[in-house]
Amino acid sequence: MTDLTSRLLASFARYAERTAIEEAGRNWTYAELERASGRLARRIVDLGVTPGDRVLAQTDKSVEALLLYLAALRAGAVYLPLNTDYTEAELRYFVADATPALAVCPEGSAALFARIGGTNLEVRTLAQLFADLPEEPLPPVVRAPDDIAAILYTSGTTGKPKGGMLTHRNLVSNGEMLIEFWRFTPADRLIHALPIFHVHGLFVAMHCALFSGATVIFQRKFEPAAVIAAMADATVLMGVPTFYIRLLAEPAFTREACANMRLFISGSAPLSADIHRAFEARTGHRVLERYGMTETGMLTSNPYDGERRAGFVGPPLPGVSVRIADFESGRVLPQGEVGIVEVRGPNVFAGYWQNPEKTAAEFRPDGFFITGDMGLIDAEGYVQLVGREKDLIITGGLNVYPAEIEALLDDRDDVAEAAVIGVPHPDFGEAVVAVVRPQGSFDGEAVRTALKHDLAGFKVPKTIIALDELPRNTMGKIQKKLLRERYAGLFANGAPAS
Repeated sequence: MTDLTSRLLASFARYAERTAIEEAGRNWTYAELERASGRLARRIVDLGVTPGDRVLAQTDKSVEALLLYLAALRAGAVYLPLNTDYTEAELRYFVADATPALAVCPEGSAALFARIGGTNLEVRTLAQLFADLPEEPLPPVVRAPDDIAAILYTSGTTGKPKGGMLTHRNLVSNGEMLIEFWRFTPADRLIHALPIFHVHGLFVAMHCALFSGATVIFQRKFEPAAVIAAMADATVLMGVPTFYIRLLAEPAFTREACANMRLFISGSAPLSADIHRAFEARTGHRVLERYGMTETGMLTSNPYDGERRAGFVGPPLPGVSVRIADFESGRVLPQGEVGIVEVRGPNVFAGYWQNPEKTAAEFRPDGFFITGDMGLIDAEGYVQLVGREKDLIITGGLNVYPAEIEALLDDRDDVAEAAVIGVPHPDFGEAVVAVVRPQGSFDGEAVRTALKHDLAGFKVPKTIIALDELPRNTMGKIQKKLLRERYAGLFANGAPAS
């Protein structure tokens, strides 16, 4: 097992003259990626970054942002990507918790990071980093397989996000396995329209391409027309269910438009069986749905050859062990019974940054990680996810935990109590909805506006429903299941029902 930089450098050398990235106005060969990231690595080391230091990146999607990731790895640092929608309150928490040595941010955020980071945080924009780069690339800093390569924050049920520590072993093993399982070769051309601040876009998509010598068709954001146009000479698309829903809404998305494509992969949120069937009817392709999470990378996948089953996320990937257990006792359940999904393998993360108590609570004594997802394994070994033990909402492929939003609502004078739920949405998969018992004068839209100051846009409830009383069970607990059932049709037509 090698470290991630060594694995990437092997590809950069082997495929040196091949095109690694195509984007409007500029193509990058593998050799050019290697040299540019090496020069940038020298730059960040000159700024004081040492092995093990955290490099925080809150930047718009660009090849330069990708080069920063490669440079941080080459310098032996720990890469910390953040969603560009995060607010000042959220960024304060991340900086205080991760204590990065360097923050790379947009021009308009430099003063904010300087203010919240103090004298110990070096702040730069991408433009500043790339100005007058040193000529000599930094020799790569060799890291051990179990050293931390990246920290990705996931929202917590207590309202405080947790930093998942991903090792070089985690990322190399998962990438190597996926290029074999999904049959990636240098002939592949991957349409990349995902963000690069989370596992799906940064690790799954980019590592599959760069490990295999493929070419990335780099698109700054998902635009259906641009994706459809790119399919003429592309072979693979990785996307979230929202991508496929929006493609199906385009008349130009036809069987002929994707005739050159060999593979469509969906993840980050459940793909409905209806969309799966509609996609096949339109294109002749069966979407390959897989299952992964920040803490584990990819753990199951429908097969490349064989049945890609609608409503299932496939069997465990090679080298990964998956089981179904009783959440409370940990007892492994028989085939076909619903329980908590647990996983063990080289893909499973090293734990939560500076949170040993939470880490210990999320692992069984035999090393299996408790995912929090409820599911079953059928007679053919396929995993079906049926819900979540936690209240996680996945909207547009992004994770939202209700507790974080509920805490803000409960702190308000005009809200007596609140319950935040996810309900079906035809575009985003799930929509965030707040159900509250108000007190005094209450204006739902004013509350939504106020929440935008403390929450990223995707976390802000799409609507707030006011009730005289929230449903409770005999123990006095709010029955969110009843609320989800009651408002399941709220967005049936794409907007809140009247």
